[in-house]
Amino acid sequence: MASIFDSLRGMFADKRTDIGERFQILREAINGTMSNFHMALDHTTGKTVGLKILDTEKTAVFEARFKGLNKPSEGKIAAQLKHPRIVDTFEHGTAKDGRQYILMEFVPGLGMNVLLKQGELKLVGHHHELVREMAEALDAVHKAGFIHRDICPRNFIVAPDCKSLKLIDFGLTVPNQKEYWLPGNRTGTPLYMAPEIVRRKTTDHRVDIFSFGVTAYQLCAGEFPWPSGDTTGKGALQHDAKPPQEILELVPNLNRTLARTIMQCIQADPNARPVSFDVIVKTLKPVNSDTV
Repeated sequence: MASIFDSLRGMFADKRTDIGERFQILREAINGTMSNFHMALDHTTGKTVGLKILDTEKTAVFEARFKGLNKPSEGKIAAQLKHPRIVDTFEHGTAKDGRQYILMEFVPGLGMNVLLKQGELKLVGHHHELVREMAEALDAVHKAGFIHRDICPRNFIVAPDCKSLKLIDFGLTVPNQKEYWLPGNRTGTPLYMAPEIVRRKTTDHRVDIFSFGVTAYQLCAGEFPWPSGDTTGKGALQHDAKPPQEILELVPNLNRTLARTIMQCIQADPNARPVSFDVIVKTLKPVNSDTV
């Protein structure tokens, strides 16, 4: 019996990927919250790919929050999301050293957070397109039955010409089911967190609508809707303690439909936000300019 068990274990181990043997790292890793991302050459296909290697300890701590719920892994979630505005996931699995990895298309460009910090001028004139594409990507996530829970500029890769983008990173994504709405899952990026997350209240898909609104506001105005000196959870406490600054005060010529949609998304009361990204996409579809 022991020899059969050893044989089966050996067969399983043989199917695990030897990351060092299969991939050639082409660029230094970008360190994320719970993973490292590499640009790599896949020797099995000869293609340049994105290789995400998850931090075993941090991933285990996060997954422990959902013990007994049979939550799908990040790789399984990402593999289900097929949309032109979402990074395409090819494969996910466990390496021979026990680490989980996710293999995806390599998307040329930079994170929106980097472009905003640099004050990239090529973004000017394309805000409305990028906001609409963000909404399209998140509409696909929600229609697939998931809540992203970490919408922020860092998780959108913008093309080199700044005319399009793709959504990445599903490390905090959960199924859109009642058992995942319970208070206590206080995860995300603080300055983009919906008040119901910050206050440890019941949540649902509308937390993504709020984070999307903050991201769109920052993209169009170059500022946050609230003073952003404190980037911790304490800074996020103001999201329902004071009203956001009207975006048209910062960008007077912003397209009125775009401005109104953004302001609706960042309402403290989830019931005051648009009900879905489907509605947001349909509202923004006629918008064809950043300005009035």
